[in-house]
Amino acid sequence: MSDSGYDHATVERRWQEAWDDANVYRTPDDVEDPTYVLGMYPYPSGKLHMGHVRNYTITDAYARYRRMRGDDVLHPMGWDAFGLPAENAAKERDTNPRDWTFDCIDTMRGQMESMGFGYDWDREIATCTPEYYRWNQWLFTRFHEEGLVERRDAEVNWCPHCETVLADEQVEGEAELCWRCDTPVETRELEQWFLRITEYADELLEAIDDLEGWPNSVRQMQRNWIGRQHGTELDFEIEGHGDVRAFTTRVDTLFGATYFALAPDHPISQELVEEDEDVRHFVEHEADPEGDEPNGVATDLSATNPATGEEIPVYVADFVLSDVGTGALMAVPGHDERDHAFATKMGEDIVPVVAPEPENWDGETVPGASDVQEEAYTDDGVLVNSGEYSGLDSETARERLTEEIESAEHATQYQLRDWGISRQRYWGTPIPVVHCADCGPVMVPEEDLPVELPEFINTTGNPLDAAEQWKETACPDCGGPAERETDTMDTFVDSSWYFLRYVSPDLEDAPFDIERANDWMPVDQYVGGIEHAVMHLLYSRFFTKVLSDHEGLEHREPFTNLLAQGMVQLEGEKMSKSKGNTVSPQRIVEEYGADTARLFMMQAAQPERDFDWSEEGVRSTYAFLTRLQGMVQDYVADAPAGEDDAVASYVESEIDATLAIAAEKYADLTFNRALRETQDLVRTLRQYADYAEPHAETYERGLSAVVRLLAPVAPHLAEELYEQLEDEDGGFVVEAGWPTATVDRDHVEKRRKLVENTREDVRQIVDVAGIDDPQEIDVVVAPDWKYDALEIAVESDADNLIGELMQESHIREQGDAAASYGQDLQAEREALSTTLDPDEEHAALESAAWLIEREFDAPVSVVRAEDADDSVLSNAEPGRPAIEIEE
Repeated sequence: MSDSGYDHATVERRWQEAWDDANVYRTPDDVEDPTYVLGMYPYPSGKLHMGHVRNYTITDAYARYRRMRGDDVLHPMGWDAFGLPAENAAKERDTNPRDWTFDCIDTMRGQMESMGFGYDWDREIATCTPEYYRWNQWLFTRFHEEGLVERRDAEVNWCPHCETVLADEQVEGEAELCWRCDTPVETRELEQWFLRITEYADELLEAIDDLEGWPNSVRQMQRNWIGRQHGTELDFEIEGHGDVRAFTTRVDTLFGATYFALAPDHPISQELVEEDEDVRHFVEHEADPEGDEPNGVATDLSATNPATGEEIPVYVADFVLSDVGTGALMAVPGHDERDHAFATKMGEDIVPVVAPEPENWDGETVPGASDVQEEAYTDDGVLVNSGEYSGLDSETARERLTEEIESAEHATQYQLRDWGISRQRYWGTPIPVVHCADCGPVMVPEEDLPVELPEFINTTGNPLDAAEQWKETACPDCGGPAERETDTMDTFVDSSWYFLRYVSPDLEDAPFDIERANDWMPVDQYVGGIEHAVMHLLYSRFFTKVLSDHEGLEHREPFTNLLAQGMVQLEGEKMSKSKGNTVSPQRIVEEYGADTARLFMMQAAQPERDFDWSEEGVRSTYAFLTRLQGMVQDYVADAPAGEDDAVASYVESEIDATLAIAAEKYADLTFNRALRETQDLVRTLRQYADYAEPHAETYERGLSAVVRLLAPVAPHLAEELYEQLEDEDGGFVVEAGWPTATVDRDHVEKRRKLVENTREDVRQIVDVAGIDDPQEIDVVVAPDWKYDALEIAVESDADNLIGELMQESHIREQGDAAASYGQDLQAEREALSTTLDPDEEHAALESAAWLIEREFDAPVSVVRAEDADDSVLSNAEPGRPAIEIEE
């Protein structure tokens, strides 16, 4: 700790103990509709990192703000406690995942408490406890009863390093790497349990538009992931193989299909692998779906175009994917960039069948075909070279072709696939299924839940397969010998409903209290990383919709407002252990205090933006808090006795403006703007105290306002200073009312702009004229007629502004001065805006004159137009008074 700094350790320890003793963050079960503020719960890795600190400071600040505004607030915390890292850590340390996980939880809970986060710890959950994962199992059986669970053989993503299956969403990038360990992912055929999220694909997509409190980027990521496409399915006959179904969104280009392409794993391709050496070699050694350019191999087959009857060649191509569409496609190189590139490479024909629609098209004359040999034309247009369909616009042609081709029908395809939740690991929720030779897979009855994990077995592969005694059981249906399912659930199941468990964390006969959930949910403000946009957030929406349909939830979306916070960086790079560029939150708390870390983070950038950690910024923030403590202590020790004069009036107006603006910024979570206002007010109060003996009531009101405005972000010091200002009888600042003021924002902005422009003009004159020692400064307000002229110019849409101005006799009487000012207004017309009126401008400058006097150590006079010389007055304009400085 700096010798000159305040004793943050003592202050923070004192108030954390006081809050705990008073249980101030407890949310009683009987409150009605609390404001629900939630940060995405962390994986208990053992230590908080700066990303955690930022995330949870955002939610804590907002929860504290809402509490001070008079809301009941639900602000809980728990632990995303299952997962492979704990299993690996236990193996490395020759312990078990449970002990390692709970040690980590204890450490991180202590770190959170040291940061002053105001959680209702009575509602704490950990997903690895049987009391929690029992309800994962119960929900699984309920999903099964509603036909939303399926077990089937499937090609799955397999991470050879983690030795487990991954959902599509957990395979990252073009290189297809494991989301957890960056190992290249393989494909395997395994029997898997799936949750049928695709049953909700349409609602998940269409309801995105109603998520107005979500960032557009997250909403678009979900749209893209669901990937709905409306189009047409139709058959192409392939010799020797019969009809093959293809899907296209552009059936209007059917007459331009010059070849047909199959995915390498299409059933016909697999048959050809056995018969054709070239196809076998391509499929096994060359096919690269993630390659930079399309690649393929010709076959001896041909397909029949159902519109023209023409035979077109068939290729096996790696740009065709079996899980997109049907795994077979008609290729139209004239109107698809990928098809064009492949056709050029293979020497296939490129035929134009859609032309741009002419601007003045009469609906009958068919436009000329566009030149598609060099580049595909991919937009809609008018059909050409398309037989009886030539001349139709693309949309009409799509409808007619779909209706008139015998095998064609409207179809909808999705990129979204059902959610494979089977994981071949130990540290997760056991899937509550028993396998019986006679009955098949049987759900474990509710009265036998939870199916608890056995003791950890440190082995390769799936540890539960090695738990022989645990595996052996009896079939719930027939009583015969059976084996337990040895796969565990994807941990994203845990997080798909955890926000509901906080509502009633100790409930023993249901996953959540339905009446309370309907009153308290959905979450009002959710905060977490954008990396969860298409996993956690999508799955949570799915679970909420299922629970709404089948368990009586009265809402269909879990999170009303979502904030995706930016990263904390160091020298432009994301902090990470592997890069060795992390900053320890614990060190910062020890050296500077939690309030310093919290305040620095919140003032550095808007919450959704990335920002660079700066030790210099931390020190500056610490110095600011130290100065503020000194100001309060000085005031309490020796209350001033200054006059309630123009200077006090200016400070009062700044207090009101700060309160109004900061409250608005807290409400929309732009904390940096609220804190900038607050710090500017502190600067004004310091300048006030330096300039004159302050008016006690005004100065104390300013300090009290600052303390309460800082309380959501720097709660410990705010409590300390609030107690001093309230003479120890004011209770907790966390429970104090939020300071409010009603102001005209437009008036405030104009007043502030006037004062700042005037101060800047004085500085510029002093600098340019080389005035070392100003003796007197006159600030001259513009004459009334200029304000009238400005107002006319702002409101007028006349071409001849000067002519319009001269219609006003009191302006016309000004002669050349009016004409000159009118020309200035005409030249700047697009940028004009109204200012304060003359009397308001004079009053604002009078109350702010002390700032100029203090800066230049010279008396300042604010002069009305009627009292000024014409030579000076000619330079005065509304919002920009003339400046005269006597040396």
